[in-house]
Amino acid sequence: MKHFALIGAAGFIAPRHLKAIQDTGNTLVAAFDPHDSVGILDSYFPDARFFSEFERLDRFLEKRRRAGEPLDYVAIASPNYLHDAHCRFAMRLGSDAICEKPVVINPWNIEALETIEQENGRRIHCILQLRLHPTIVALRETVARLRQEGAQYRHRVKLNYVTSRGPWYHQSWKGDEAKSGGIVTNIGIHFFDMLLWVFGGVEETAENQVSPRRASGRLRLETADVDWSLSIDAADLPAEVGGNGQRTYRAIRVDGEELEFSGGFTDLHTQSYANVFAGDGFGLRDALPSIALVHRIREEARGR
Repeated sequence: MKHFALIGAAGFIAPRHLKAIQDTGNTLVAAFDPHDSVGILDSYFPDARFFSEFERLDRFLEKRRRAGEPLDYVAIASPNYLHDAHCRFAMRLGSDAICEKPVVINPWNIEALETIEQENGRRIHCILQLRLHPTIVALRETVARLRQEGAQYRHRVKLNYVTSRGPWYHQSWKGDEAKSGGIVTNIGIHFFDMLLWVFGGVEETAENQVSPRRASGRLRLETADVDWSLSIDAADLPAEVGGNGQRTYRAIRVDGEELEFSGGFTDLHTQSYANVFAGDGFGLRDALPSIALVHRIREEARGR
């Protein structure tokens, strides 16, 4: 049994980490969040210690470490701009980190974290769950097979993702680009990682447009030309979707065919955790290409 702490226990994604810890037969020792709406803990680990002040969490875990009860992992589900600091905290405790996306906002922070990994002999494991989705895995295998068979044509890909958010979004850290990376990072990072994983590295980016509520652009990847759009505005939902009361629309077309992957997300965090324990998780180098891409998109959209 592995012993965990969770940073960001009141956040939207925290229940997936709690479920993953429980489903893989491990236990939560402590949880932290400055907000105390964490009743979800009772459904998974009712005996876990909870802290709303980071200094008290630090003291508690340090006392355990000195008493010969070290922590194995720190699960990090805090706001994006705090991920790298919380990863460093985990390693200085002598623990590995399992970190939500994006592990950092800017690509140059990856190198700093790699140095701290080496100094502490611990690892940062990145949640890149779309790489585990059966439909995406099958697509990657198809693309790889076609390349091996000598296919010369380029794939045509269209990504459209709308996930409606109300006024609260811009009042939270998510609406602050310095803290979230903006919607290309906070909303799009997993999709960009998936596109790079399936179709290869970036050759060109073009027509990047980024605003607080939507973003779009074009990518030329090694084996595909991609048109992409992201939105948090309900007005961008297709009429048939919004009319049904749905708040999210996710569509990817590859060579004119719809790629259906609306389902299958429930257990991807659990699978991610299981892969980490089996020595087959994703590290900082795996996360770097998509982080570099979204940084490039942000900068090009500003005209730099």
